[in-house]
Amino acid sequence: MLAHPTDYQLHLFHEGSLYKSYELFGAHIINNDSEKYTRFCVWAPAAQSVRLVGDFNNWNGEGFEFKKANGEGVWVLLFAGDLTGAIYKYEFTDPTGHKRLKADPYAYYSEVRPNTASVVYPLEGYKWNDSQWMKKREKKQIRAEAMAIYEVHLGSWKFAEDGSLLTYEQLANELIPYVLSHGYTHIELLPLTEHPLDISWGYQGTGYYSVTSRFGTPHEFMSFVDQCHQNGIGVIMDWVPGHFCKDEHGLYCFDGSYAYDYRNHLDRENEVWGTANFDLGKTEVQSFLISNALFWLEKYHIDGFRVDAVANIIYWPNSNEEVNPYGIEFLKKLNSVVTSHFPSASMIAEDSTDWPKVTSPVEDGGLGFTFKWNMGWMNDMLKYMETSPEQRKHQHNNVTFSLLYAFSESFILPFSHDEVVHGKKSLLNKMPGDYWQKFAQLRLLLGYMTAHPGKKLTFMGTELGQFAEWKDQEQLDWHLLGYEMHEKVNVFVKELLKIYKLNKAFYELDHSQDGFEWIDANNHHQSVFSFIRKGTKPDDFLVIVCNFTSESYSNYRIGVPKLRTYREILNSDDSAFGGSGEINKKMVKAQEIGFHGRPFSIEVSIPPFGVSIFRPVKKRKGKVTDAKEKNRSDAPRRRTGESTQLINKRSR
Repeated sequence: MLAHPTDYQLHLFHEGSLYKSYELFGAHIINNDSEKYTRFCVWAPAAQSVRLVGDFNNWNGEGFEFKKANGEGVWVLLFAGDLTGAIYKYEFTDPTGHKRLKADPYAYYSEVRPNTASVVYPLEGYKWNDSQWMKKREKKQIRAEAMAIYEVHLGSWKFAEDGSLLTYEQLANELIPYVLSHGYTHIELLPLTEHPLDISWGYQGTGYYSVTSRFGTPHEFMSFVDQCHQNGIGVIMDWVPGHFCKDEHGLYCFDGSYAYDYRNHLDRENEVWGTANFDLGKTEVQSFLISNALFWLEKYHIDGFRVDAVANIIYWPNSNEEVNPYGIEFLKKLNSVVTSHFPSASMIAEDSTDWPKVTSPVEDGGLGFTFKWNMGWMNDMLKYMETSPEQRKHQHNNVTFSLLYAFSESFILPFSHDEVVHGKKSLLNKMPGDYWQKFAQLRLLLGYMTAHPGKKLTFMGTELGQFAEWKDQEQLDWHLLGYEMHEKVNVFVKELLKIYKLNKAFYELDHSQDGFEWIDANNHHQSVFSFIRKGTKPDDFLVIVCNFTSESYSNYRIGVPKLRTYREILNSDDSAFGGSGEINKKMVKAQEIGFHGRPFSIEVSIPPFGVSIFRPVKKRKGKVTDAKEKNRSDAPRRRTGESTQLINKRSR
């Protein structure tokens, strides 16, 4: 590493294309012959002077003045000696003569809050052991893979015995085995960039290059990610490139000017969250943010980002849906650069808009994301589930509507932290009815979510069946596992994810209409939905039936695509999961009776508030041939949604 910035580096930075700007800016230890230096570099275009202050000079910057590297606001100081571990800030004299103390925007480490200074911390020296994961990741086609994400707020997942926060090391020892035992494929972490206020959950940051010191050091976080990878778990991090907090030591009005944020008050001030918006049209800010994404991918082996508040980037935050052209171009540039450097990284848009082609390649006119959260599906399903079962027939379209656009993007279905906080109730407590019905409907909802096209995300605590909504200052209600129904819903989640990962029909064609087919989408009178999920192979399909009322039915006829024997591989009403035990124990043979527009059909029992999943049994020699099935495919068909014959109707 050179002692001074090169003209080429400076040119790229100001052009908006210095994509490893973290190698230039911040604090770096430099070996020059036999001497060691600590180089500090900062961009402060409006500063009249810059001085380094810290615990090594009693916070007196006299004699520690920076020199200008160019006329566009880059300042450099070369300190003779190795300042590893030193605590420091930058002291700016702004255009009015006022002095400002700021943390280093490119610092790799920070003091533990409430202290706010930066810490000199070289990232070199950690030995990674996840090469097998990294090689395997490069070969994966992520959109055709199973993805069940466990969203975690590390500060409230679980506490240590003394009530303190778990460290990265303790989390590796406890969280990773827990995630493995349940069958999740990924952990998604609420933002871990340094932030001053716990109750912001990390979404209002100050240190974009500094992994929060609340839980330990950068090397300890590297070890956490490393161990996740060694255990086959991907790590996704929430990332906030749209706005930042306005604390005095942060980026806001950085050097007396709005270096990182918009100069115009209306564009800058984000009144909803009390934050400031990044000026995404400023090239130096583009270098800062795009470098930041590459930094986490390179230095911490992160597998991808859930990009927060994309709607506030696409549209001006304080406007009536006025498009922000800087935001659009920034997202395209961000995703193009990330994809070119890390083709296997997942870029996930938390986007509530109907902006087209969010997950299409930039070269095809899209924004270039890998996935988009399906906020419409989430809102419709929660509205449907919160409706009393007797009235759900009037909300039928809330279930079917998502399939009209399910393949317009590559979606993730989210039940995130935002849906179980601030008085919104937990998922369990959103369910209407008595104690038993609440649990039955939670299992039904999670089962339907798993069967619906799209990758899956649930927030921590969902698997416990928490009655209370998320309490961000307390740990999860772990004591609930001592109660039968909570323990059984936990067992159900484990079995559900096991079934999900074992059956490619659930995920292989998530992004394609070829992977889904309604059997009966029109039975609003009974609120029963049946459909098929399909893999790439002709015989790889599943039949799913969901009953959203307390009624149960025997001899319920369902059209099926092939004359086969079917076995029920999961039933949410199984007594092992806390259900009433109305399951299909025996295998079911299809009959040559046309139904639901299909030449064949089966008769099954439909449990109350239940989801049932059937898989065709593999054929043996001498059984029904493909030719026979082909000949039957031209049999007269009845219209989809044909009235179903019901026998022995019961109610729970």
